[in-house]
Parts: sequence; structure tokens; C-alpha cells
Amino acid sequence: MADRKPPLGVEELRTLVANGEIDTVVLAFPDMQGRLQGKRFAAPFFLDDVLHHGTEGCNYLLAVDVELNTVDGYDMSSWAKGYGDFAMRPDLTTLRRLPWNEGTAMLVADLHWNDGTPVVAAPRQILRRQLERLAGHGFTAHVGTELEFIVFKDTYEQAWNADYRDLTPANQYNIDYSILGTGRIEPLLRRIRNEMATAGLTVESAKGECNPGQHEIAFKYDEALVTCDQHAIYKTGAKEIAAQEGVSLTFMAKYNEREGNSCHIHLSLQDEDGRNVMAGDGPGGMSPVMRHFLAGQLAALRDFSLLYAPNINSYKRFQPGSFAPTAVAWGYDNRTCSLRVVGHDRSLRFENRLPGGDVNPYLAVAGLVAAGLYGIEQQLELPEPCEGNAYTADYAHVPTTLREAAELWENSPIAKAAFGDEVVAHYRNMARVELEAFDAAVTDWELRRSFERL
Repeated sequence: MADRKPPLGVEELRTLVANGEIDTVVLAFPDMQGRLQGKRFAAPFFLDDVLHHGTEGCNYLLAVDVELNTVDGYDMSSWAKGYGDFAMRPDLTTLRRLPWNEGTAMLVADLHWNDGTPVVAAPRQILRRQLERLAGHGFTAHVGTELEFIVFKDTYEQAWNADYRDLTPANQYNIDYSILGTGRIEPLLRRIRNEMATAGLTVESAKGECNPGQHEIAFKYDEALVTCDQHAIYKTGAKEIAAQEGVSLTFMAKYNEREGNSCHIHLSLQDEDGRNVMAGDGPGGMSPVMRHFLAGQLAALRDFSLLYAPNINSYKRFQPGSFAPTAVAWGYDNRTCSLRVVGHDRSLRFENRLPGGDVNPYLAVAGLVAAGLYGIEQQLELPEPCEGNAYTADYAHVPTTLREAAELWENSPIAKAAFGDEVVAHYRNMARVELEAFDAAVTDWELRRSFERL
């Protein structure tokens, strides 16, 4: 990463600022939900004052709920501790233009305390720590994330005012792989593809999906941290472009009772010479490293489900026959399993199918790496693959609620050993906050069933 050429160099940025092409620089970091939070700077001020010294942000940004309400239970930040600042340090390898915002460049920041120590519960730091552990074994992780979203012809403001009911999807029927269906909104898809490419992402393709208005834009895999940064930038940028086009889109895991928005994550390992260490002479062309790494995924899958499915709504996806997994199982090119092995030789990898579009990629990939390292370090043996329908076979079930997942995470010796007590407690509290808010809410479902008839 240290030698990686950024999409935009600092000297090039200076030139663009001097000639008036860039006037704004965004410095942002991923929060607990994987959203970008930060500041917009006047470009000359950024170059003179922020580039080498960073800036500050209120540390409550890693201790609030989804709606940015202050909540209790977090050790790092509270009213008792005065809600101070942490330092936002620019990662120069992430510098890029944001073509959907005129005259704008951006960087991703790492979070540190004022004494220089990292904020260990920050998602980017959590992933960095697991990648450092992986590097200790001589490996680097390469990752691809596949985000699905649903497009509506309503603006975000119209959707809000309608309480998100009776929205008009951009397509009225299943358009999975349909060229006609994607053509209906190609102006939007084309803008997203082209402007993400200008921002330094390598676009592969766009395709329709099953739910009315549902689409997917895919990007080429990259080093794990790079992919997660690009995931966060893409997710924010796609929403901003949609708003500019007078429409809206959602990445929520389960918008309605039809197919949810998935975010399948593919991972492979390379050695220092760039060789895929997952490929070998074993069954299915797998190496012992891959077999142990995959066995670790199975062993930690239930314990780490909070990292893959972090919200109440996430668990609505896990329905039989829905292409979202329910079984703790693996198989060769088997989409009924939680873990799907695909590719061969150089392209051999596995896919974790649990995450939805609401996932925080930094936490999910950190979970994949930590689980794999557990399998390697414990030399776990890989069970036989599932060759049929995992939905109906006799396998352990993935958690069905956030409450179950949070309890597994909190009591997991694997999680505590890999991430430490502070991280485990921090994200257990995140789940507690969401559960308490949901338990106190009166839903439309309750009103419809109860108002007159009960």
C-alpha cells in the first residue's frame, strides 16, 4: 500500500487547485455503518494546513446511532468524557477526484487519538489490524464486493415525505440480466459507471436483478483496504448521482418481501510474489492454506454474523429459496450455501454470501480475514462440500435475528482473541442500541393488524 500510486497525486492536486479546476477537498472516514463522515475544505487551506497535519472531528461520530443521536454504553465517547475530538489523518493513497461534485477531490482518513495512538474501534483500523496479522503469515487479501441496489423514480425527499411507501420502482418487473431492463435507466447507470471510473475505480459491468428496479454495478477486485475504501466512495457517490438525477436508490438489505439487496464478498490470498496461495493440488484444486482458511470461515460464521449482517433489517434476507443463505455450509459454485467456492487456478477464491447491501465492508472483510486466520492457526479441517440444496440439508443455521447474532458475538472467544475486548464491546453496544430502538417502535405491520381487528 505504501508504494501504491493514488488515483490523483498531491502535486497534480496542487496544479489543479492553482488553475482553478479543484476548489474543494473532502476528508472523510468510515463510521460504524460504513458511511463517510468528515469535512469539506477550501482547497488552498487543505493544501496549506490539513494535508500534512490532518484535522479533528468529534469522537461521538463513533458512538451514536444511525440517526446520529447520542447514546450511552460506549467507552470511548460519552457525556461523562466530554465528547472530545479525535484526529483525522489523510491517507494520501486514497486521493482522487469526485467528478459528480464539481471542482472536488477527496481523501479517506485514518482516526487517531491526540497522543497518536489509533482509534482501535474505528472500522478502518479494525481492518488494518487484521491485514497486519495476515501479512505476518506472508499473505495479502484481495477482495471484490458486489453491491445491489433498488432504484426508484421518486426523489429522496419525496420518498421521505411518503414514509417510503408506494414508491415507483424504475422497472416494473424482474429484469435479471435483461438488456432491455437496464436500458430503461441506462442514463443513470452510465453516469455512475463513468464517473466512478474517473474517480479511480475499475468498472466491470452493470446488470439487472430480480426485484423491480433492482440493479448491480460491479467493480474489479483489489487489495482489501482499497476495495473497502472504493466500496464506501461508490455507495456515497451513487446516492449523490441519483439525487442529482431526480431519483433515489437504496442499498438496504431487505426493502420489501421480495429479493433483498445482497453484497456478496469474494476473497483470495496472494503471497509476496503475487501467486494465488489458495490454488493447489488438493480436492477442487485447493491448497492446504485455502482448506484451512475456508474451514475457519465455517467455524466463525455464526460468531461473526454481526459483522456481516449488522442491522435489524439484515436478517430479513435470510429466507429459504431466496438466494440469501440460511445454512452454515460451503460448496463448489453452489448458491444455496453461505460460502461458495468459485474460479480455478489463479482465479480460485471463495464468496461469502451473507452480507447485504447495508454491510460495513471494513468490518465484514476484517471478519473474513480473522476467521481465515483462525482456521490457519488452528489447522482446522474442512468438511465435505454441500452438493445439493443447503436450504433443506441438515446444517447449522445462520442467526435469524440481530439479537441472536449480538449474543454470539459478545460471547465468542474467537472474536475476543482476534479483535480484543474493546472492539467486541463497542460493536455489541451498537447492536444493543439498535435493538432497544426497534423494540420501542410501533410498526406499520402492528397498526394494520391491530387498529381495528384486535
